[in-house]
Amino acid sequence: MSHPVLLHFKGDFFRRLMLIAFPIALQTMLFSSRSLVDILMLGQLGELDVAAIGIAGKALFVATIMLFGVTTGGALLTAQYWGAQNKLGVKQSTALTVVMTTITAMIAGGIFLFFPEQVIGLATQSEAVIELGADYLRITSMSLFAVAWGSSMAVGLRAMHQPGISTFFSAIGIGLNMFLNWVLIFGQFGAPAMGIVGAAVATLVSGLVEVSLLYSYLYSRRHLLAFGFSVLLEVFDWVKIKRFLSLSLPTTFNHLAWSAGIFVYHAIIGQAGVQGLAALSVMTPIESFSLALIIGISNASAVMIGNQLGANRMEEAYYQAWAVSFFNLFCGVMVALTMLLMKDTVLDLFSALSGDTRELAGHFFLVFALTIIVKSLPMTMIVGVLRAGGDIRFCFYQDIAAQWFIGIPVTAFAALVLKLPLEWIYAMLMLEELVKVVGSTIRIKTRAWMNNLVAGTH
Repeated sequence: MSHPVLLHFKGDFFRRLMLIAFPIALQTMLFSSRSLVDILMLGQLGELDVAAIGIAGKALFVATIMLFGVTTGGALLTAQYWGAQNKLGVKQSTALTVVMTTITAMIAGGIFLFFPEQVIGLATQSEAVIELGADYLRITSMSLFAVAWGSSMAVGLRAMHQPGISTFFSAIGIGLNMFLNWVLIFGQFGAPAMGIVGAAVATLVSGLVEVSLLYSYLYSRRHLLAFGFSVLLEVFDWVKIKRFLSLSLPTTFNHLAWSAGIFVYHAIIGQAGVQGLAALSVMTPIESFSLALIIGISNASAVMIGNQLGANRMEEAYYQAWAVSFFNLFCGVMVALTMLLMKDTVLDLFSALSGDTRELAGHFFLVFALTIIVKSLPMTMIVGVLRAGGDIRFCFYQDIAAQWFIGIPVTAFAALVLKLPLEWIYAMLMLEELVKVVGSTIRIKTRAWMNNLVAGTH
């Protein structure tokens, strides 16, 4: 007789999982390609531009991840409302997500608009890099509103098993971004050659166009998520806001602490000079591309398991949790092997790198291929399983402990005291993932994460 976990490798479970996962993976790749295109094009101008956009991009990444954290409350509630067939709940939780992400974008955007030099200065002491990065950050600060509104709708569509809609409009936004980058960075069609400022303008304009087209489509089709003013008024109810915040705030702080930690890792490597920053800037979009499938499966798992919990099918949710974890590990191995085969082809795209920086990026590339395999397990367990059941606080405490109490101190000691080679310092980023594998495995076994978050709501 088959083990209950193995039963989920049969039937249509994985077909439904991948139908949600592939559009999310594609959307992640499209999102990552924004920074990749910026770095590839600016890389033709010089390593200072690459280093500057690497730091500015990491600052925007922190804000974007924080916005994704805010959407988590909406994502959890919407997935379980959809599983319980409560359409009004789906509409209201999406509207509340839009309100909360807008407030968050105002705060983060304000910091980047008024204090860009201070933000960039956290990761480098190079005046030239600070000036270039601040110009980029000041303009792109307003693009956070596009990220807020787009991601709010994307999580609602994902919960309804319709992620392809937002992915389609993301593709349009990316295409426009690439075209505007080419025109504004290099000065095509009579436009002035604006360099890094042109890249910032392209990011802002393409993001606003993308989200405008998405909302126009949803409202013209009278989609379930196209909420009206009356629904917006209904969500200003303290009970609804309190429940949303109880799910979103811990995850937002979790995301903020984690992404700030990534920025700190960047700053630690940045202390070794512009070469380390340039190599790390090259790796950032490669990392995002490589993780796209694993992120897609993790988010799709959260939808599938959230649907089961909302429908009170607890045993199915438990065994699906193990099935998706093992499946994502297998995908991690496949992605790592693909990376190794494509290493030289990918690095050849970054033609402006000096020989030493190219060699360092090659070493980083090999280290990250191994990291992906390790990372695939905790990503599914945390994003796809524990958070799906609303086990937010455990995820928060585990992330803080693994990164800030173990990962960052050990990495800083290795870099600043032992003065180890940059490749070894980069490899230290794997340490926190190993800690989370152990903690998440134990937590899933306890079943303490299995909660129906929408029981008794109408």
